[in-house]
Amino acid sequence: MNKQSSTTSIVLVGLFAALTVLGTMIKIPMPTGAFAHLGNSVLLLAVLLIGYKKGALAGGLGFAIFDILNGFAAEAPYFILESFIVGGAAALMIFFFHQNIDAIWKIIVVATVTGIAKVIMTQLKNTIMGLLAGADFNVSFASALSKLPATFINVATTIVIVTLVYFPLKKAMDVIFTKQSF
Repeated sequence: MNKQSSTTSIVLVGLFAALTVLGTMIKIPMPTGAFAHLGNSVLLLAVLLIGYKKGALAGGLGFAIFDILNGFAAEAPYFILESFIVGGAAALMIFFFHQNIDAIWKIIVVATVTGIAKVIMTQLKNTIMGLLAGADFNVSFASALSKLPATFINVATTIVIVTLVYFPLKKAMDVIFTKQSF
């Protein structure tokens, strides 16, 4: 990897991390204490546009920074891990499509599979947190289910936003990064 490519990668990871922080700050509070936000859309766009490792790293760092700045520092390591797992679901679907995301239906499939991974991770995390707090499994699982509406809103929002903006962003990045003038 040459110096310009390395610098570009660092800048893109930083950019998507910052966008993840901003996207997560745009939040809709839910009665359960959870909130819906746009950070997951940025994570998926990062994985689609700059690749799995860099995109998941950017999303994970963005979520961790948000958590640290907003009183959720204890959850920051989890969200780094979750970004790699959820981003991995997206990467598997991209691989399934032979890295050829050329139709809206493929974006919808990638986003839906990513959303399913997000729902599973959220349910698992919240169930484990309940168990660690001393509740039995049934109570922990039911309590975790009550927090899923915000996740479902996040997933639906992610599917819509990524479907709308992926192709224009991909085209813009292709134009910008194939020019040799900078």
